[in-house]
Amino acid sequence: MAPPSHCFVTVDVATDNGALPAAPVMVDAPQQKLQCPNVLDAEEFRRQGHQVIDFIADYYARMGDYPVHPSVTPGFLRDVLPTDAPRRPGPDAFGSALQDVRDLLLPGMTHWQSPRHFAHFPASSSTVGALGEALIAGINVVPFTWAASPAATELEMVVVDWLGKALHLPESLLFTGGGGGTFLGTTCEAILCALVSARDQKLAEIGGNRIGDLVVYCSDQTHFSFRKAARIAGIQRDHCREVQTYHGDMFALSPTELQAAMQADVDAGLVPLFLCATVGTTQTTAVDPVGELCAVAASHGVWVHVDAAYAGSALVCPEFRHVIDGMEFVDSFSMNPHKWLLANNDCCAMWVKKPCALVAALGTEQEYILKDAAAEGHGVVDYKDWTITLTRRFRALKIWLVLRCYGVDGLRDHIRSHLRMAEAFEGMVRADARFEVVTERHFALVCFRLRSPEKLGGEKTANQLNRRLLEEVNAATPGPYMSSANVGGIYMLRCAIGSTLTEERHVNDAWKVVQDRASAILRKMEIIYSVLG
Repeated sequence: MAPPSHCFVTVDVATDNGALPAAPVMVDAPQQKLQCPNVLDAEEFRRQGHQVIDFIADYYARMGDYPVHPSVTPGFLRDVLPTDAPRRPGPDAFGSALQDVRDLLLPGMTHWQSPRHFAHFPASSSTVGALGEALIAGINVVPFTWAASPAATELEMVVVDWLGKALHLPESLLFTGGGGGTFLGTTCEAILCALVSARDQKLAEIGGNRIGDLVVYCSDQTHFSFRKAARIAGIQRDHCREVQTYHGDMFALSPTELQAAMQADVDAGLVPLFLCATVGTTQTTAVDPVGELCAVAASHGVWVHVDAAYAGSALVCPEFRHVIDGMEFVDSFSMNPHKWLLANNDCCAMWVKKPCALVAALGTEQEYILKDAAAEGHGVVDYKDWTITLTRRFRALKIWLVLRCYGVDGLRDHIRSHLRMAEAFEGMVRADARFEVVTERHFALVCFRLRSPEKLGGEKTANQLNRRLLEEVNAATPGPYMSSANVGGIYMLRCAIGSTLTEERHVNDAWKVVQDRASAILRKMEIIYSVLG
């Protein structure tokens, strides 16, 4: 193989005063003796690797020194970094770069691993998950086909079944039951792969010229990634039906409402295609009734995908089996181990009942450089035909390590510890008559709000009051970081417990901040109203 055209070369090029240059010169000189820099030197890798491990360990040890969310303004980092990349590395470039990470980047980051981060569903981390990522990057294979990396492909097939069994998924979604699974980057990818497969399968039945008649369905609580996937898949924007949900149903998708929407489209000459149900919606962790929705979908020949990006991790606990009643009837299912199963970003697991539908829609042609004749006829999987991308990461290695090193029981203990803390937080909210829990707590998210006293405006001022409360809570130092939801016209605070480092004391401290800020706000409002009254 030809060497790179630009390398450090040793040439006798005199300077103006006749002296040789002190440093190597970059020239286009393929005829010269090449001395390319060794950027994979084992000893240098070992030295810098120790620096990185020490850096990360110190970061976790000092996590409490950082506010969860930084107080910065746009441009804060761009204004201090050079406008151009360095032409040559400076002395101890790697150590200098790590120092800049510490001094410039970390103070301007939202610290998702902070034990006081309650705003979003977790991006869980673990020692094994992080080191698994290091192994993936270090080995650096590209397992798009079995031949491209046989061990990587076969490990993925084994581990995706391991995980499916740990989550109590029906056998029909596993390789052992005729289905199968894969590891992707995000839920967005999983939904798009399933939707494209459903689209092509349906168009093969009704004719490709009817793509404009296809309609997809979700609830008004479904993650926006579904609507994005529908647009990418060629579904008209006004053919994405968002079925309204109600507080009385805890914002779960109603089978009755879904049936009415599908029948209306059939009566209008349109073709129902795809339903995205959710177990654990983003705003309130609502749980759609999977079995009942599948019954509605089946009568119209609709593909059913279940998105359990967050709550899917809780399925390792047998006590949550009921939330996936009817899962044997779905066509595809996805969840994110990187959210709550200690797997570090990124990893989304997807299972399908009929892998042939994925291959029919996403399989590639002209494979003369990708196929291995020795693999033919042995039931091997070429994962390039299951996903959008050809270049893919060896994510199975990380999940394999997590399952081996923590075990299914260890993952259950991890999930249950957060469930206990969420239950305790919910109990503290209910014990304070000034507050209310707005939606049923299914997992480790508590949705609550401060009641607005009638003398201070009652419901008319409730949303404004809680917006102010959230601002005050998040402004506390080094207080918790929470988020909000606005569902059914109700503005509420979200406390999502799931950081690996969170302990009971952090939850108790967070509640004390909420109470103290609420008391201060109510006192100010009473003074204002008394003056105005």
